[in-house]
Amino acid sequence: MAKKIYVHYGGSYAGPAPQEFFNFDASPTLRLERLPLIGSLIHKNPTRFPANVHYGDITKKPLVKPFTAAGVYCSHVLEHLSFEDCQVALRNTHAMLSPGGIFRFVFPDLKKLASDYVHGELQANDFIIETGLGMKRRPKGIKGFFKAFLGNSDHLWLWDEESIFYELEQAGFREIRRAAFGDSVDRTFALVESTDRWQGQLGIECKK
Repeated sequence: MAKKIYVHYGGSYAGPAPQEFFNFDASPTLRLERLPLIGSLIHKNPTRFPANVHYGDITKKPLVKPFTAAGVYCSHVLEHLSFEDCQVALRNTHAMLSPGGIFRFVFPDLKKLASDYVHGELQANDFIIETGLGMKRRPKGIKGFFKAFLGNSDHLWLWDEESIFYELEQAGFREIRRAAFGDSVDRTFALVESTDRWQGQLGIECKK
């Protein structure tokens, strides 16, 4: 029996990059780190991307052959994409999965953030930071330019449960549900999930 394929895209620097997954990231820093000779001199982050993380942009094309993945996972990735790029990412994710394959992801919950702010559980400054609606300090000069160029840290679009459910349906997904940390029937996802990235966030699981 052929080994099942699992894909993890984005977040591979901050989160786990298990050997059981094909790990991809679209960070320009990753591409520079992998350049011959000069790549070893790149030290933008405190540590380097794990060796088993490969460059791949889910907004460009599926990261593995269509209909081959048993599962796909991403953590705090989709909020860093524009609305249209996120739609493309969902379609490419759907294309990678085999029939019945599972897509799990987690990202900020716009409705919870707004509710916490309105009810005084989240102060204005924290709300701005958590939603990415502003920045504390604007990068300046050449150093600031390259820091911004080499990172994808800005939030470009936030979602609530209803809006992301609709886009998942449009991309062809079914059995869409709100998920909690570690509640997937496929225990392989336990290798890539971490509690700190799920706490207070919006988790989703769906199938092809």
